[in-house]
Amino acid sequence: MSDVILRLALPSPLRRLFDYRAPAGVAGRTLTPGMRVRVPFGRREMIGVLVEVGDHSEVPQDKLKPARALLDEVSPLPPALFKLCLWTAQYYQHSLGDTLSWALPNLLRQGELAEARQERYWHAADGASLSDPRIARAPRQREALQTLAQHPHGVAHSLLSKLQLNKDSLDLLLAKGLVSVEVRRQLPAPRHEHWLAQPELTLNDEQQAAFAAVRSGFGAFHAFLLAGVTGSGKTEVYLQLIREALQAGKQALILIPEINLGPQTVARFEQRFNARVALLHSGLSDRERLDAWLAARDGEADIIIGTRSALFTPMKHPGLIIIDEEHDGSYKQQEGLRYHARDLAVVRAHQEQVPILLGSATPSLESLHNAHTGRYGLLRMHQRAGGAQPPRLLRLDVRSLPLDSGISGPLQQAIRQTLEAGQQVLVFLNRRGFAPTLLCHDCGWLSGCPRCDARMTVHQRSGLLRCHHCGHEERLPQQCPQCDHVDLRPIGAGTERAEDRLKLLFPDYPVLRVDRDSTSRKDAMHTLFTTIQRGQPSILVGTQMLAKGHHFPKVTLVAVLNADGGLFSGDFRASEHMAQLIMQVAGRAGRAEEPGKVIIQTHLAEHPLLVQLTEQGYFAFAEQALSERRSAGLPPFSHLALLRAEAHKPGQAEAFLDLACSAAEAWLAAFPQTGIELLGPVPAPMERRAGRFRAQLLVQASGRAALHRLLSAWLVQLEQLPSGRQVRWSLDVDPVDLY
Repeated sequence: MSDVILRLALPSPLRRLFDYRAPAGVAGRTLTPGMRVRVPFGRREMIGVLVEVGDHSEVPQDKLKPARALLDEVSPLPPALFKLCLWTAQYYQHSLGDTLSWALPNLLRQGELAEARQERYWHAADGASLSDPRIARAPRQREALQTLAQHPHGVAHSLLSKLQLNKDSLDLLLAKGLVSVEVRRQLPAPRHEHWLAQPELTLNDEQQAAFAAVRSGFGAFHAFLLAGVTGSGKTEVYLQLIREALQAGKQALILIPEINLGPQTVARFEQRFNARVALLHSGLSDRERLDAWLAARDGEADIIIGTRSALFTPMKHPGLIIIDEEHDGSYKQQEGLRYHARDLAVVRAHQEQVPILLGSATPSLESLHNAHTGRYGLLRMHQRAGGAQPPRLLRLDVRSLPLDSGISGPLQQAIRQTLEAGQQVLVFLNRRGFAPTLLCHDCGWLSGCPRCDARMTVHQRSGLLRCHHCGHEERLPQQCPQCDHVDLRPIGAGTERAEDRLKLLFPDYPVLRVDRDSTSRKDAMHTLFTTIQRGQPSILVGTQMLAKGHHFPKVTLVAVLNADGGLFSGDFRASEHMAQLIMQVAGRAGRAEEPGKVIIQTHLAEHPLLVQLTEQGYFAFAEQALSERRSAGLPPFSHLALLRAEAHKPGQAEAFLDLACSAAEAWLAAFPQTGIELLGPVPAPMERRAGRFRAQLLVQASGRAALHRLLSAWLVQLEQLPSGRQVRWSLDVDPVDLY
């Protein structure tokens, strides 16, 4: 019996390792952390990841099960990525097994070989003849053999149907020895001698200074914040830094906030470079994702582009990491392993000793604070590339003005003038659907969601009421379910309603809607943007999808229909997000030779935040906001962890959190820590969501080390609370959403 003990991380929420005996015939010296092992777990099998090898276990020998199979000869996870997973699990107080599952492509979690795709090729065997008597009465087999004879290099299995080759006929020929099958590994494209496929643009002084600063940090860890106004040419700086990395024989990892930005980003990089580009995002098939992951790991991809989860892509020769639109909230994972890809990318860059560049026109307050305290180098770019002028920001006071589907008369006039001048208009409304709710004019009934404390949105095109929080759908009622009257009115305006009204107001111009509903079909986003890029006078109406990194050279007017939403919110980050969104949308205006104008409709035109943002710009707002956060002791001047709980019955979540709070207070009494406050428990801002009642407990600390000392001990106690089995609970370290 083997005395080699494998300590495995299994894909489960339990924050512990599991001991197994090594499979028969497997020696301890051949095992390395990161290898995958198939093991029995209860009544099923699981695939675990080896963390360490030992020679004894606390589990009694007769209860120690043997592992069934070792799946890897070499760990598919390079040591650097395995180390990052260990750090991630510890920092975010998450199960290591679950963390490693997030880092591995789905096929590797299922036990697929960690090898590049192999293709079968069919050949006519040497000496095979169409006159062979064994196929004299088999016309399909003869036709198949004749086709193969015309392809001396073989026919790939994936192309059989295109050549009308029948698999059954080939199997019969194979049994007769008239054809053969060869398995070939797809060879990677060779690295190109000349990286540039098109000439680079000349950098202006600000771009050159930013490029030189990052370039001087190659070969070691340095973090930089590139704070450049929209249109200042940040992408050109990225491209020239990537060229430097490629020439040094290194790989570059670029994170982008949205899948929809992927194709245009890849296209731009492929136009510039003779490089092997790998794209990773959730829209790929499992096989495509694994192939890209392996290509990056084996050094066969030079540039890796992806969304949040691409952070866990291994690189054989890491040289540079770039986070585009670093302020974007989509870099924070909100389910399961609640990591922040931007923050974790900085940790990875430090571990792998490579420079990292965070870029944004509206940097997060956390990143600005890190720049002010010297953790990041601050690189500013104030001028737009190519001499383009910054857009003028105008606040339009709509108090007492009639609104037609949310659009005022002065705004309609500005839109008409812009279209008649042959230019494009972008109308921004961060609310999809036709209207936010349906109202009965007789009794006051509102279309509430039966599963959430929220109103259901009217979707006129599909004839549905839809909850944007839980996904519940109902047909639009013909009469009020409360009083049976038929005077039901959609209240407020969403993108569908704005689109319909704009089509009636401007029938001679195309109106293109860009939101999650209109771009759900495959290639819909690409089709929309191809239409926009033609430059014909048109109106773009959409949600924040329009604000993220897109280049619309013919847009000279941007209209923000409702700018007041973030001014009065219970979330202390709401004003920051609102300011970023307004400035990002405003940045779409006037990016070519035409000057741009931004009209912001508001009922609060004299609000200090809006005045400061429009007259002094984002960075003046950010400095003021940082000052307020410092005074209030809020992040980035403190550190937060949010314990959330939800249950089917009212009061269950709060009862669990009361016990959790008592456990934390008891630990703090026994092991005093300075600067830690427990706030709550309280009902969540939306107490009922998807049929569950929700509550939360906020932990605020002045120091990160003290917070993590509490969390590490606290979670052990929480996992043992009997009431914890009756609720669904989770811990979010550094939450960005308190909702």
